[in-house]
Formats: sequence, structure tokens, C-alpha cells
Amino acid sequence: MHYTQIFNGLIQRSKRRGVAATEFAVCLPIIVLLLLGTIEASSMIFLKQSLTVAAYEGARTAIIPGVTVDQVKAACEQVLKDRNIDGGTVTVKPTDIDAIKPGDFVDVSVRAPCNANSIVPNKFYKNKTLSATASMMIEF
Repeated sequence: MHYTQIFNGLIQRSKRRGVAATEFAVCLPIIVLLLLGTIEASSMIFLKQSLTVAAYEGARTAIIPGVTVDQVKAACEQVLKDRNIDGGTVTVKPTDIDAIKPGDFVDVSVRAPCNANSIVPNKFYKNKTLSATASMMIEF
């Protein structure tokens, strides 16, 4: 084997390594961005689902005879606490549950800021607030 053949083989290998390194440098930021976006989107889907469950549990509590607005809010806040949701607020309409007649509806709304519940430091959902509402009819 001649030295020129060995030298040409080494040059070919180093060119291939250079191309692979360049492709990696171009693709890595895109892959990381997709990964972080997927994690953040999954986190916000969990947040939205948690708000929906909290609103539903609050509405179920609200249709129990003799329950107060504070008990409804406590039921919602317990779900939020169990799911580690920060900054959640609960609104119950109408505010006087005792005055609701059978056939009327009670609405429970739960809101939470995305900033306080984000996993990724780079916030894709910056300054957004998610909310969920559940309505149930008073039966008895």
C-alpha cells in the first residue's frame, strides 16, 4: 500500500466526521426545542385536565343539599392540591347555593396561571391562564 492511498483514506474519513458533526450541530437545537415543547405541551394538558377534574368535583359537591360555597371551593382546592397545581382560583355561581331551586344550574369555574405550573424554564405558555367550568343541575 502506498502512502498516498493511506493519506487519501484518512482525508475521506475526516470529511465524513466533519459532515456528521455539522449535521449534529444543525439538528441538535431543533431536537431539543421539539423535546422541550413536547414536555411543556404535556404539562399544560395535565394542567387543563386537572382544572376540569377540580371543576367537576366542585360541581358534584355543589348539588349536595345543605352544602356551602366554602365547601365547594374546598373540594376544588383539594383536587388542585393533590395534583400540585399552584395559583388556582375557584368561582361558584350563583354565590348563594341555598337559594337554588331544583332544575336550576350551578356553575363552578377553576382557573390557574400557566407560569406557576410550568415545568420547562423557557415558558412557551408565558402569561397565559387556563380555565375549566362545570355545570350541574340541582335535582332535589
